[in-house]
Amino acid sequence: MESSNQAEFDYLFKLLMIGDSGVGKSSLLLSFTSDSFEELSPTIGVDFKVKYINAGDKKLKLAIWDTAGQERFRTLTSSYYRGAQGVIMVYDVTRRETFTNLSDVWAKEIELYSTNQDCIKMLVGNKVDKESEKVVTKKEGINFAREYGCLFIECSAKTRVNVQQCFDELVLKILDTPNLLAEGSKGGKKNIFKQKPPQPDASASGCC
Repeated sequence: MESSNQAEFDYLFKLLMIGDSGVGKSSLLLSFTSDSFEELSPTIGVDFKVKYINAGDKKLKLAIWDTAGQERFRTLTSSYYRGAQGVIMVYDVTRRETFTNLSDVWAKEIELYSTNQDCIKMLVGNKVDKESEKVVTKKEGINFAREYGCLFIECSAKTRVNVQQCFDELVLKILDTPNLLAEGSKGGKKNIFKQKPPQPDASASGCC
């Protein structure tokens, strides 16, 4: 899919990135939206980016919400599941607990808060550039995706391997889902930009 800088668009899709702190959600998003990589500090609350892309003859506007993985921000992020056409579940292939928490925490949150029955889920194993440190196998990822009805891809925000493909596959699946397509049309009544990222307490500091 090609990037498009035009403000005009045919569909607006809301995507949500979830997963434990430090798995690379923000780095993946930055790699996709600006073609660069940075080691980023943990997200405080919620971050937000927009990306225009072309899919065939359609212009798409992607509103991508990047949520904090820390438990103390969970109450802030629950409302961001509403109206999302796609959810990207990210884990770190070098840290098994981030994979275990997908079923223990994040899949349950989707079930609890997601308002779209047809919402497309994408499972992403990040940091495959650290091959020697890898502890979660590709087969485990495939099995999880099969059990929870997710798309699945392994990628690296650092080397950009499969980053574009991750978002492309998710968007194509949304485009192939009539109910989600109808919601994403410009005539949709919901304005997903009404949500403002919550401001954490000034005392809230901390890391991933």
